[in-house]
Amino acid sequence: MLLPFRLHTVAAALGLAGTMLLPVAHAQNIKMAVVIPATGPVTQYGDMVKEGVTTAVEMVNAAGGIHGKKIELVPVDDACEPKQGPVAANRVVNAKIGYVVGPTCSGAAIAAAPIYNNEGVVVVTPSATSPALTEGKNFQFIFRTIGRDDQQGPAAAKFIAEKVKPKKVAVLHDKQSYGQGIAASVRDDLKKAGVNVALFEGINAGDNDYSAVITKLKSAGIDFVYYGGYHPEMGLLLRQSAEQGLKTRFMGPEGVGNPEVNSIAGPAVEGMLLTLPADFSANPKNAAIVKAFKDKKRDPSGAFQLSSYAAAQVLIESIKAVGDNPAKVAEHLHKTSFETPVGTVAWDKKGDLKSFEFQIYQWHKDGGKSLATK
Repeated sequence: MLLPFRLHTVAAALGLAGTMLLPVAHAQNIKMAVVIPATGPVTQYGDMVKEGVTTAVEMVNAAGGIHGKKIELVPVDDACEPKQGPVAANRVVNAKIGYVVGPTCSGAAIAAAPIYNNEGVVVVTPSATSPALTEGKNFQFIFRTIGRDDQQGPAAAKFIAEKVKPKKVAVLHDKQSYGQGIAASVRDDLKKAGVNVALFEGINAGDNDYSAVITKLKSAGIDFVYYGGYHPEMGLLLRQSAEQGLKTRFMGPEGVGNPEVNSIAGPAVEGMLLTLPADFSANPKNAAIVKAFKDKKRDPSGAFQLSSYAAAQVLIESIKAVGDNPAKVAEHLHKTSFETPVGTVAWDKKGDLKSFEFQIYQWHKDGGKSLATK
């Protein structure tokens, strides 16, 4: 359990005093920041990341830590907001923390990455999928343990073209880095496959009434909708479409794969399609790790728990191998492959995974999911 942070000056520097619980500081600890949305509309994704990292760190600390030193987790809130990404990064830098799991969301990660890279802080994000985070940046310190949208988008488009076979598709997005990026990737691959993309349009994240765009979908005769964005908007689109008699199937990326979508959409969520990382919790090789999650009443089967575990793991193993030196850790990551719960992890020069598997799931109104076949 995390205890209140006793060094008030450091807590103030992190901008977290009075809002989050931090672990007790010890001079010999190795600090690792967990940059997550602890506030805002997508805190559930932050919870997923925190569960994965916490489980990995607990297991290592219980086994004696790293050469006798314990890993000390420091949660930092960026609210999944691009404007807060640099603020959170500066908090990490000012607190002299050399390692980060996160940021959780692509927009915040893109905004913060130059600061982390320039300051020599090693970042491994388990959930930021936008290619813009790494493409053409020549970063040395930025990595991820999840695939990119230009791996996820083609998987979605292939399923739509080959299994769903719609006549007229609308591709919507939330006008943000993650949502618009994945939507554009799906649109482009659908067009390459000869699918009729009749509408590509943005909606405003945070709105509570999408009746205008739903009317447009009905008028255009749309029979399939892909939405790039997060679960709050997808839930409303599903519910309001059902209320307005729009009988069409919806699909989204891993950002819509949150149990909260059920409480927003109600029964209309049944049959929603989405791309997600493979369910690594079902792999027998991960049985001990899955047990560690379940022993603490944590869910290892969510979108980001095991990729977050893997992010912490590769940092910890690298520190063990080369010492508590961020520059050496980054160099080690670039040239090393790791066996993790999400498979063999190795990066290209950009810090992107050389391979990653996304699968197509069908979401159910009882909160469960199953592999989709059509």
